[in-house]
Amino acid sequence: MIAKILIVEDEPSLREVVGLYLKRAGYAVTALGDGQAALEWLARETADLVVLDVMLPGVDGLEIARWLRARGDTPVILLTARRAEADRIAGLELGADDYVVKPFSPAELVSRVRAVLRRARPTPAAGREPPLVFAALQIDPATRLVTARGQEKALTAKEFDLLWLLARHPRQVFTREQLLERVWGLAEYIDPSTVTVHVRRLREKIEADPSHPRHLLTVWGVGYKFEA
Repeated sequence: MIAKILIVEDEPSLREVVGLYLKRAGYAVTALGDGQAALEWLARETADLVVLDVMLPGVDGLEIARWLRARGDTPVILLTARRAEADRIAGLELGADDYVVKPFSPAELVSRVRAVLRRARPTPAAGREPPLVFAALQIDPATRLVTARGQEKALTAKEFDLLWLLARHPRQVFTREQLLERVWGLAEYIDPSTVTVHVRRLREKIEADPSHPRHLLTVWGVGYKFEA
């Protein structure tokens, strides 16, 4: 099936170029120029991925990302001219899968779109593996459902992939760069703080006490590991 991409970018020339590159890559593209139009479109249509400018007139990109996350796990790539780490982390905290800092290469954006879509879709091999069960935590790769203390937890695609990778290799320490490469697929393009934000969100969802985690542990100066 052809993936449907929604582009929300208020700069006409950039919107046109990004749309052209994505169409050439084989995607079905809808391009909109403001946040309110995007919300109205998303209320009646579905997208496999949203490329979303942060600085939009009216409803901004972060508000749209928040709206999307409240309703599902549609992958989001943020376009931003903001270079401060705090601004990038704000988008990741809302559940964005990736971000691209302007100016950028359209070809690079296409590569990131491919990587995010690939990671958002479970592989057949993963679907054939049995669930992992650790005391009060269960992880089912076939349904991509996670249950903690008897309650189903809503995880984004990247959160699930990160948890699955760590849980399949208990006690193995992964650096942030290794996790970026294994889960995101483009480690050279992505800020390592992406991993930190996703681990923090995972702890809030699966740990009984996120400030004193049982499963997702930090190995200071190295990275992270999973303890059964």
